[in-house]
Amino acid sequence: MDAQTIKVACSSCNLRELCLPMGLNAGEMDKLDRVISTRRRIKRGAPLFNVGDRFTSLYAVRSGFFKTCVTTADGRDQVTGFQMTGEIIGMDGIVSDRHSCDAIALEDAEVCVMPFDQVEELSREFTTLQHHVHKIMSREIVRDHGVMLLLGSMRADERLAAFLLNLVQRLHARGFSQSEFVLRMTREEIGSYLGMKLETVSRTFSKFVEDGIIEVKQRYVHIKDTEALKQIVNPQHCR
Repeated sequence: MDAQTIKVACSSCNLRELCLPMGLNAGEMDKLDRVISTRRRIKRGAPLFNVGDRFTSLYAVRSGFFKTCVTTADGRDQVTGFQMTGEIIGMDGIVSDRHSCDAIALEDAEVCVMPFDQVEELSREFTTLQHHVHKIMSREIVRDHGVMLLLGSMRADERLAAFLLNLVQRLHARGFSQSEFVLRMTREEIGSYLGMKLETVSRTFSKFVEDGIIEVKQRYVHIKDTEALKQIVNPQHCR
């Protein structure tokens, strides 16, 4: 699977504040280091796991981008999410001990392996970790509800504007620019996620460019007018 296992320590990782709870003492961090002790490298286009694989671990994205997707009854790939540095992948497997989707690297990536049975055992030992695991699960539920709202009630321009705002917000939380980023996913993958045809995605990008809201050069995106994007998504709250 083009995956390489490497030793790692959470205590020395500069991303720990994104994927681990704050306030762990030295002893708790030492125990966590012993549990989350390996990393895996995944090549672009390779799976971290596939639908039907046995669920054993959660994965914290250390570098790179992933997409999660399922295959529909008519054979189409349906993108269900995009995951980036500091986010956790694999919670889909908790309910049935089997993964219910594929997780594919959109670029060369690296993940920290978090054996779920050991994380669960530790979380019972110190409540800070347990609370954090619950927060991660809750965040996934909230994100799923957000996607349902996108697909159920928003026009094409609202969907794309909300997607761009969410993406740049998540990237900014990781120390990146508030207005400039590189899309790691294709327009076709964006369309699959947002329930839009490729032509509609391209046309909506072009409309945003014409209106002076964004600048696009291949996969590079510069948001020139954040307030205009917010106005598209939620006009009644932006007046």
